[in-house]
Amino acid sequence: MTERGKIMAGKERTRYGSGMAVSTADQNIGKRSQRIIMDKLPKAHFDGPEYQPSFDFLRLNGQIKRIFTLMSDSRWRTLAEIAAITNDPEASISAQLRHLRKAKFGGHKIERRRRGNVKQGLCEYRLLPKN
Repeated sequence: MTERGKIMAGKERTRYGSGMAVSTADQNIGKRSQRIIMDKLPKAHFDGPEYQPSFDFLRLNGQIKRIFTLMSDSRWRTLAEIAAITNDPEASISAQLRHLRKAKFGGHKIERRRRGNVKQGLCEYRLLPKN
């Protein structure tokens, strides 16, 4: 099973239709590795004026776990590349990367750099492992 398939476990597999290829480096996170990675992610506690746990808890926790699992390899990826693998919207991915920087979500270091032509404004991101 590909990394995307493992990350998307429990989601509708028919929603894969992005058409973007997934590199072999983005494949095969083993179940044991996935458990080790997930142990490093604190229980997510979302809040805010529009947050309704009955509607948002499962969706937001699923998003942050998929994104954290994928980005734990510290590879540089654009929002579009992350979206192609996780099938989450780019705006949600950006928000979850910001959450991962917060202490209550682990205080992870998320780096950002420009990719390609600076005038296009394309950025890529990576999560650095905590010591």
